[in-house]
Amino acid sequence: MSLTSDRHDIALDRDRLRRRRVYRVAAAVLAVEAWFVVVPLAGGSPVPRMPAVDPFIVVLILFFVALLVLAVGTHVASGRSPHLTYRPEQVDVTLDDVIGIDAVKEDVRRSLELFWMHRRFADRTGGRARRGLLFEGPPGTGKTLTAKAMAAEAGVPFLFVSATSFQSMYYGATARKIRAYFAALRQAARTEGGAIGFIEEIDAIALRRGGLLGALGGGGAGTGAGLAVGHGVGGHGASGSGAGGAVTHPIISEGTGGVVNELLVQMQSFDQPSRGERLVNRCVAALNLLLPADRQLRQIRPTRAPILLIAATNRADSLDPALLRPGRFDRRLTFGAPDVHGRRALVDHFLARRAHEPDLDDPRVRDRVAAATIGWTPVMIEHLLDEALVNALRRGSEAMSHDDVERARITEMVGLGQPVDYTPAEQRLIATHEAGHAVVTWLVAPNRTMEILTIVKRGEALGLLAHNDIDEVFTRSAGDLRSLVEIAMGGFVAEELFFGQTTTGPASDLAAATRTAAQMVGAAGMAGSLVSFLATEGDFVRAVLADPESRRRVEDVLDTAREKVVWLLSEHRHLVAALRDALLERHELVGEQIVEVLLAAGGDRRAAPRLAIARLPSPAQSGTN
Repeated sequence: MSLTSDRHDIALDRDRLRRRRVYRVAAAVLAVEAWFVVVPLAGGSPVPRMPAVDPFIVVLILFFVALLVLAVGTHVASGRSPHLTYRPEQVDVTLDDVIGIDAVKEDVRRSLELFWMHRRFADRTGGRARRGLLFEGPPGTGKTLTAKAMAAEAGVPFLFVSATSFQSMYYGATARKIRAYFAALRQAARTEGGAIGFIEEIDAIALRRGGLLGALGGGGAGTGAGLAVGHGVGGHGASGSGAGGAVTHPIISEGTGGVVNELLVQMQSFDQPSRGERLVNRCVAALNLLLPADRQLRQIRPTRAPILLIAATNRADSLDPALLRPGRFDRRLTFGAPDVHGRRALVDHFLARRAHEPDLDDPRVRDRVAAATIGWTPVMIEHLLDEALVNALRRGSEAMSHDDVERARITEMVGLGQPVDYTPAEQRLIATHEAGHAVVTWLVAPNRTMEILTIVKRGEALGLLAHNDIDEVFTRSAGDLRSLVEIAMGGFVAEELFFGQTTTGPASDLAAATRTAAQMVGAAGMAGSLVSFLATEGDFVRAVLADPESRRRVEDVLDTAREKVVWLLSEHRHLVAALRDALLERHELVGEQIVEVLLAAGGDRRAAPRLAIARLPSPAQSGTN
């Protein structure tokens, strides 16, 4: 027989506890009624008379009681659990609202079923249900939403707490708060038949013990959000792609070890007996001292508390290893950015609740929105549609259109436009720089789509080209990385060819190219050496550049890319000039507008990448915010 064939254990326990509470209340009511009936019949008064007391003594007693309550209350409050308890009916989300992470949701459902059937699972199979789940992943991927949905589905109290709220300036207060939280969790489980605890950002109290943490290398080419190359302010333009930097965590204080130890102990103490059971066991133990060995009384054994503890973090690798072993956190679930199918489901889910025009009901339009948000999390997609509604309100409509969504997406990608009074020479220089990036992208990367080409200042970039993968990819070949290096070199070479010298603008482009080349040399084995600098501690790129041989290989990659780009732009100066002139006239080109200028200037249509976004209104109509 299936474990889930009958009503689950949590529901049965909840009904049993409810009936027990009803019986207790009924017994208390009957006792009070009996008192008020029997005592008058016996000639007595059911309400005893209050003795006469001097008011001065009453005031004095109340004063000292208030002092005692203040002193004790301050101590108790400093160790009080900071959690918030949500009843199942207070949680307005279910697992049906968790969209775009089907694999994770399926494992969550399985954990929830084991939680429901914890007793039958143990009795029939001899196994132990999961007691702890660790949700790890970037912000906005649905970790907290999933935990709330689990509590609503389980029908048990949800004890939410932020790990930072455990922290206290008083010595020992943090450990007391942790003990109080787990005591509240056990009490809720005994009272309600089960409970789910959720600790947000657990890394605030559970970092690795033992001094300075090792650096966490961030290799990978970055397959998520689109890349941007541009002419920067003082050399600090929009950053491009490349290997992730190393992250070094601060020194763990001595007190942190004690906090982690307390957390470890409490996670092993879910099955502690209640206070009443402990009192009975003390009495039994005292009696057993007087009884012979063959007549010892049996003490009450603690029952298995139906508790599921969930914790969320963005930095799972920095947690103490003792927390991650089975028996504490039995399962680690990774929440990542949804794929194109998940993003399409999210678009459908969010649009169903927001006013939109008929063009957004077209499945092909929704597919384009999903395809154009590679690497976006559910929260980012929801925020995108909210910003699209803001754009609709600005133009006097209460329903968003696809054009509103695209304007909002571009603003989210590259920032708000800021008016800058360029000199004619500077404007021409920036337009030439950005045109160089675009022409190189057109020629060497047919698998990328150019989304926006602008000389409008956005953030620290005086101009930029935003480009992205046409299809969602999770790995990059050596050719892909060389293309990214060449695209980053496009602005630098264009300045050299058209002006005979370069400015500080390409500084950020060169930094991006260097990071990508360092990844090819020191991590991916794409430049003649199989030694990986990711195996070392510290800054990955710094380690590559500090090694003379590796630095020479990085310079070879950069020099080769520059030579190729010089040849390409020399052969296609007319394309650079055409895009430059279009930018000087319109200041910003979006999507197909870039391709149209290149084709009109004699660019080869066979080199045109497939477009992942639809045509937008001209910049004169849409503005630059």
